[in-house]
Amino acid sequence: MATNILCVSSLASIFIGIGCAIAGIILGSGLLYLLFLKKIGKTKANATKILEEAYAEAKTVKKEAILEAKEELHALRNDFDKEVKDRRNELQRSEERVNQKEEYLEKKELLLDKKQEQIENTKEALEIKENEIEDLKNEQNKLIISMREELEKVSRMTKEEAKQSLIKSMIEEAQKDAAKTVKEIEENAKNDATKKAQEIIASAIQKCATDMTSELTVTTVTLPNDELKGRIIGREGRNIRALEAATGVDLIVDDTPEAITVSCFDPIRREVARVALEKLILDGRIHPTRIEELVTKAQKDIDQKIKEAGENTASDAGIYNLHPELIKVLGRLKYRSSYGQNCLQHSLETSYIAGLLAAELGADEKVARRGGLLHDIGKALDHEIEGTHVTIGVDLAKKYKESPAVIHCIEAHHFNVEFQSIEAILVQVADAISSSRPGARRETIEAYVKRLEKLEEIANSFKGVEKSYAVQAGREVRIIVKPEEISDEVAVFMAKDIAKKIEDELEYPGQIKVNVIRECRFVETAK
Repeated sequence: MATNILCVSSLASIFIGIGCAIAGIILGSGLLYLLFLKKIGKTKANATKILEEAYAEAKTVKKEAILEAKEELHALRNDFDKEVKDRRNELQRSEERVNQKEEYLEKKELLLDKKQEQIENTKEALEIKENEIEDLKNEQNKLIISMREELEKVSRMTKEEAKQSLIKSMIEEAQKDAAKTVKEIEENAKNDATKKAQEIIASAIQKCATDMTSELTVTTVTLPNDELKGRIIGREGRNIRALEAATGVDLIVDDTPEAITVSCFDPIRREVARVALEKLILDGRIHPTRIEELVTKAQKDIDQKIKEAGENTASDAGIYNLHPELIKVLGRLKYRSSYGQNCLQHSLETSYIAGLLAAELGADEKVARRGGLLHDIGKALDHEIEGTHVTIGVDLAKKYKESPAVIHCIEAHHFNVEFQSIEAILVQVADAISSSRPGARRETIEAYVKRLEKLEEIANSFKGVEKSYAVQAGREVRIIVKPEEISDEVAVFMAKDIAKKIEDELEYPGQIKVNVIRECRFVETAK
């Protein structure tokens, strides 16, 4: 029972607790709702206040924006009005310019109309004048025809005959005038140029001094006694045959006392044979084996002498940068002669004279000296290589990188090409001076006679020549012409033509004077 009471009281306590909890919850919820309603009221009041403030601020911003827009609109309207005004002014100025141009064009049109009218009037006047001129021409032609017919009757010549006669007379008169002019120019040039040239050449030659060497095609070797002739010939001629075969020369053993003659057109071979013979004579052992040994040794000695001769000559000429092979070829000229004149001495002398002339005239002295020294270098090889010594010399100079100016001096010194530099002309002049001065060269009688005959043959080949004579050792040719065929004026041109043909067809040292002589003789006998 007690237990039941305890259970009931416990349940009552529980229910009471639950009721109190529910009442507390309801009461708390009511309080919370009241607080929430109060907070909502405050929030609405704040929101209303914020809206009122935002509305007031918006109204203010709207007023300011409207004011700014009105101001901007006013500014835009002012700018637009200004632009419209400027455009209106510009249009007005353009209209004024167009009006001015229209006025100018109207005035110009009036002027053109007036000029057109004047041109029409002038054209009509010209047509009238042309008609008058045509009438005058017709009358003149009729008059000329009648006069021509009359002249033909009087002169008994047709129009073509008269024309040819007039042309012939005009040509003769022109030739006379041309000949007189040419003669005057030549005389004036000779008076000035000859004197100046003589002074320059004389000055250059006075400063030049070189040795003169004359060469022959034979060399004589002196023997101590005539008994050596037999030893040189040897048993059945074996020694002399061995010597001739080794050297390529001819040994002439004749009755000349204590001498043997070495003959050969190659001067180097002749010199080798001479040196070998002299060594054999000194050695005393003369047999084919010894001959071959001494000839080989003599060949080496001559090669060394050739090199030394080239070096010494280049040094004497003041040229120190020649190619070694050119020096060797230059040295070979020591044993080469032309018309009896030693080619090495001639080249050195030409180099001196060309350099001195260049110094006198203000030209390039180095090029002139070098060109003068090398101008005949082709003669050292002309018996071994086919071609003229000029062609060979040019090829050598090109091969060993000589300058174009020096190559041109070599190429032009015999007039093979046109002169392109003053140095080339000076080398040609120096070559002529060295070749033509007295005693420099010697010709064989046969070559001399042939040259004189060729000189007279060239002169006789011209029409109107009666006789010609080569005089002064071929330095002058005198030509007597037929006076009835050749006039004085034609004789001037004939002399030039003959001189040109001699230059083209004949080789000669120095210069040849062409003297054309025209003589008229009138003979009458008094009875």
